[in-house]
Amino acid sequence: MKSSNLTIRDLPRIERPREKLLKYGPERLSDQELIAVILRTGCNGVSVLTVAQNLLKSASFDKLSELTCHDLRKVSGIGSVKACELQASIEMGRRLFQNKKVTIAQLLKPQDVFEHLKDIRESKKEHFIVFFLDSRNQQIHREIISVGTINASLVHPREVFEPAVKYLAVQVILAHNHPSGYLEPSDDDIRINKRLVEAGKILGIDILDHIIVSAKGYSSFKEKGLL
Repeated sequence: MKSSNLTIRDLPRIERPREKLLKYGPERLSDQELIAVILRTGCNGVSVLTVAQNLLKSASFDKLSELTCHDLRKVSGIGSVKACELQASIEMGRRLFQNKKVTIAQLLKPQDVFEHLKDIRESKKEHFIVFFLDSRNQQIHREIISVGTINASLVHPREVFEPAVKYLAVQVILAHNHPSGYLEPSDDDIRINKRLVEAGKILGIDILDHIIVSAKGYSSFKEKGLL
């Protein structure tokens, strides 16, 4: 999303924000792409991606909730309707967060991680997921790093640890599913895990465990002595 003149139609279909969200989930979208999905269309000849970019230039993503409708309407491409849509989305997120009745997930055991991976246990595609944790093993963020056959080119240390730095995580738990149901780590799984552990040591971010899941159960690298 680097060009200020880029439109949705300029992108390959799979790179378009809405299609990308449907395929990978909202975790894989950038701040600009999330805003573009909410706004849906551009305005007065300005593409929706450019409008989203203009908005992020006027305020950082974590400061958007502080903008009033009047502030939002000062952004090129945002009128009254889009300002209301943005404020309604932000307010809904705020209320959901405030009304959340469960505490932040504390991931202490492989079973805890297994319980938080119900969405991929029976998937026909491999999903590589990272849980980003604070010093008390509390989940700060969860992100899908790749979807498809897991290999070193898809699961690169940069993709794993860039969010860790962004969210100030001090440790992470890796996880992926085996659609075959076979829970033993493959040679590729072990190679990738070793590479990520080495990268984590350089950055000072510990990998607490690597969990493989399927509909049948789970397997822990730590319990197998592979960490």
